[in-house]
Amino acid sequence: MLVLVLSFTAPLWRPFAVDQQDLANRFALPSAAHWLGTDKLGRDILSRLFTAGAEPLLASVVMVVVAFAVGVPLALVAAERGRLAERSLSRSTEVLLALPATIILLAVIGVIGPQTYLVMVVLGVLLSAAVYRIMLGVAQSVRQRLYIDAARVNGLGSLRVNVVHVLPAMATVIAIQAAQLFGIGLLIVSGLAFLGFGPAEPQPSWGLMINDASQHVYDDPWLMVPSGLVLALTVVAANALADSIAALGTPKPANPRRHSPSRVSPVSPAIVPPRVTPKDPAAVLEVCDLTVSVDGGPALVSGVSFTLRPGTVIGLVGESGCGKTMTARSLIGLLPEGVAVTSGSILWQGRSISGLPERELNRIRGREIAMISQEPMVALDPLFSVEYQLTGPIRRFRSVGRRAARRIAAELLEQVGIVDVERVLHSYAHQLSGGMAQRVAIALALTGQPKLLIADEPTTALDVTVQSEILSLLRRLVSETDLGMVLVSHDLGVVADICDDMAVMYAGEVVESGATSEALAHPEHPYTIALLGANPHVPEGQPVPARLASIPGTVPSPGSWPRGCRFANRCPFAQAQCREGFEAVPAHGDGVVRCVRVRELAGIEPLTFIESSEVPV
Repeated sequence: MLVLVLSFTAPLWRPFAVDQQDLANRFALPSAAHWLGTDKLGRDILSRLFTAGAEPLLASVVMVVVAFAVGVPLALVAAERGRLAERSLSRSTEVLLALPATIILLAVIGVIGPQTYLVMVVLGVLLSAAVYRIMLGVAQSVRQRLYIDAARVNGLGSLRVNVVHVLPAMATVIAIQAAQLFGIGLLIVSGLAFLGFGPAEPQPSWGLMINDASQHVYDDPWLMVPSGLVLALTVVAANALADSIAALGTPKPANPRRHSPSRVSPVSPAIVPPRVTPKDPAAVLEVCDLTVSVDGGPALVSGVSFTLRPGTVIGLVGESGCGKTMTARSLIGLLPEGVAVTSGSILWQGRSISGLPERELNRIRGREIAMISQEPMVALDPLFSVEYQLTGPIRRFRSVGRRAARRIAAELLEQVGIVDVERVLHSYAHQLSGGMAQRVAIALALTGQPKLLIADEPTTALDVTVQSEILSLLRRLVSETDLGMVLVSHDLGVVADICDDMAVMYAGEVVESGATSEALAHPEHPYTIALLGANPHVPEGQPVPARLASIPGTVPSPGSWPRGCRFANRCPFAQAQCREGFEAVPAHGDGVVRCVRVRELAGIEPLTFIESSEVPV
C-alpha cells in the first residue's frame, strides 16, 4: 500500500524533478537533502524511484485483468458445456501455452515500439491459457456441488448460475492467482526495461535504474539498494497478499441486497412439448421403460417403469448402486455430464419431457417439479442468507415484489415447521442445524409451488428424532397440497412410513413394485425378502439375534450385469432358468415382480438371508 500511494501521488510530493541534475553531487549517499542519495547524473533517487513506480504497477494490473478476463469466462464455459467444449477450449489454450512468450513480446515491441501497456495486454492474452487451466479445475469442482443443482432446479439461467453461485465460490482462488500473477508482471515489466525495452531517458523506470546501478556496483554499491529493494519488497508483498487471501478461506458472505434483482421480470409462458396419452389417465407422472446410459458406455438404469398419481408418494428403494438416484435425477434433467436418457419415456402431465433442451427444462424445474437433496448443508449456498435464497426464486416464479417475496418466504418457513422465522431468515447455512437446514431446503423446493417433489434420501444425514419430524412434514405437505412425491431411500422403514407405492430397484432395474403395504407384507422377489431380512428392527417379543442378517455379495457394476435375473449371483434360490431371459409377472395390484420362481418362494422368511447360513436350493 505504501508503494502504491507513493507511486501514484509522486507528482504531488516529490522534492525534485526527475530530470533535475546536480553534477556536483553525483553518487551521493543518503542525506537530509537527498533521502536516498543521487545517481550518476546527480538526480534525486527518491523522486525518480517513486515516479517510475506508477507504470509497472498499472501495467501489471492491466496484464492481470486481461489474463483473467479471457481465462475465467473460458473456464466457466468449458466447465458448464461439457466434454466437447472442454476439449476444444483446452486444445486451443494449449496452443497459447506452447508459444514462446519472450520471442512474441520482442516481436511485438519491434513492431509497435516499447509501448508498455500494449505489450502487457499481449502478455495477458498469452497468460490467459495458464489461468484457464487453473480455473477450469476449480469451476468443475464447484459445479459438482449440490447447491448448483438446486439453483438450476430453481430456474436460474446459465449466466446467473455462473455469476451468482460459481464465481463467488471461485473468488479466493482467483484472488490468490491474481496476486501472484501481479508480482510476476512487475518482474516482467522491469526486466523489459532493464533490457532497454521500456521508457527512454530521462523518463525513469525501475528496470532502467537497476541497469544503471549494475554498471556501478563496484564504485557505488549503494545505488543498487533503493531500486532493487523496492522492486523485491513489492513482489514479496504481492505474494504475501496471496498467502493472506489463502488463509482467509471462504470470502465474507455477500450482502444479499447487492444481488437482489432491481425489478421483477414477468414469467414467460412455458414451451409445451407434444402431449402423449398416458396409459393411466389419473397419473401425473408416468415413466415407461426408462434407460439411462453413459455416453459410449454401459447402461446405468434399464427398463424402469412406474406411475405416480397426485397426492401420492412412490418410493424407490434398494442398495447403493442400484440406480435409484439416477432414475430420480433423470426426471428433472439433472444427470451428470456424459450420462443421458437413451430410451423410454417420461410423461409429465401428459407431456414428454425426456430429452428436452436445457432452456425448456428450466421452465419446468422449480415451477412444476422440484427437488430436495440428501445433503442440505451443501445444497444451500454458503455465501447467501436464507432470506436471499428463498426470496430470489419466489420473485422469479411468482412475479411478486421484494416485500411480498419476503412475506411468502416467512410463510414457507412456518409451513415447514420453523418457529423462529426471523432468525432463520437472517441466518447462513453454517448457522443452521442439520434438521433446520433440511427444513429450509424443503421450503426452497416449495417456492415455485411445484406439483411434483423429488426427495433424494432427505433424511439420511439426520438423527432419528429429526428424521421422524421431516417425514411427518413431508407426509403433511403431500396430504394438504395434493403434491406428488418420488422418494429415494435405502431405508424400508422410511418407505413403509410415508410411501403409498414402492419400486424395489436392483442393478439398474425394478425387480418388484406395487402398493407398499402389499409389497412389504407379502414380498415375492428374493431381493425384497432379503432387504426385509437385513432390516435391523427386531419384532417385539423376540430376542435380539447374535448376528444381524445381511445379504452376501455386492451389487454388480454397470456393464457386468448377468443375463436373466441380475440378483441370481447373490440369491440362494437361483437355478439355471434364472439366468435366462424372462418377463416380469403382475403382482401387488398394479405392480410387477421379476422372478421366475415367484410362486415357489411364496412364504419364505426374511431371516433366511443370514450370510453365515447355508440355504438349500
